[in-house]
Amino acid sequence: MKKRQPGVRNGGVEMADEQSDVAFSQGRPAILLIAGFGDTSEMYSNLLKTPLANSFRLLPTDLPGFGAPALETTNLQTLACHVAEVARLEEARIIVAHSVASIVASLAAAQPDCPLRQILSLEGNLTAEDAYFSGTAADHDDPLAFRTAFLARLDDMAEDDPVIARYRQKVASADARALWDLGCDARRFSNEEVPGDVLMASADVTYFYNPENCPQASLDRIAASRMRRVVLADASHWPSVDQPELLAREIQVSLENG
Repeated sequence: MKKRQPGVRNGGVEMADEQSDVAFSQGRPAILLIAGFGDTSEMYSNLLKTPLANSFRLLPTDLPGFGAPALETTNLQTLACHVAEVARLEEARIIVAHSVASIVASLAAAQPDCPLRQILSLEGNLTAEDAYFSGTAADHDDPLAFRTAFLARLDDMAEDDPVIARYRQKVASADARALWDLGCDARRFSNEEVPGDVLMASADVTYFYNPENCPQASLDRIAASRMRRVVLADASHWPSVDQPELLAREIQVSLENG
């Protein structure tokens, strides 16, 4: 088996060291799973318990600063280089990317030597309005100020919402500098580019979303695009957390029909 790099979690999909298990694991297509702003790949833990894990080698992959050791410089491009390296190591052609990580996935897939060909975007950033968490970093002068304000905002949102409470816990454990730097870079990128256009140009894309979670500008963009889309009714912004069976079924169907 390939040697794992820091930041790649063994999500319990690959079995023990018996030859038959190893052969079974390596015979399945690999899917990288990367989390959105401030989160870790733990957000996909419920997905690993679904039948999707029987058909694909699911690889929860922590990003530097967010479950893995932070880089000296954190921005969309440096995270994309990390993802591209993991994709090459694992020979992964498919990636599931949540929220702002869809930008990371699109930049990774655009690298000439990256094997990623399919992006399954979970409410990924399509317009500047989608940076409703990450983009607020640029409103603060330093990492500590942003972290304090962001956690306070999440405290209010998490009071009666266990999904947000889980996310708040992950943000609290993230590297504060990496969190601020990534948020500021997401704001810059969204002002200079149209994230949805970059996403569509980088790979074969399927967009998974609940319209109730999306800003109107992004819904308008989805309606006007030729992007394949899958509606996840009643799902939160983190469908792998609260609707893993639904998400797994829709991913399976999408990949079988794609």
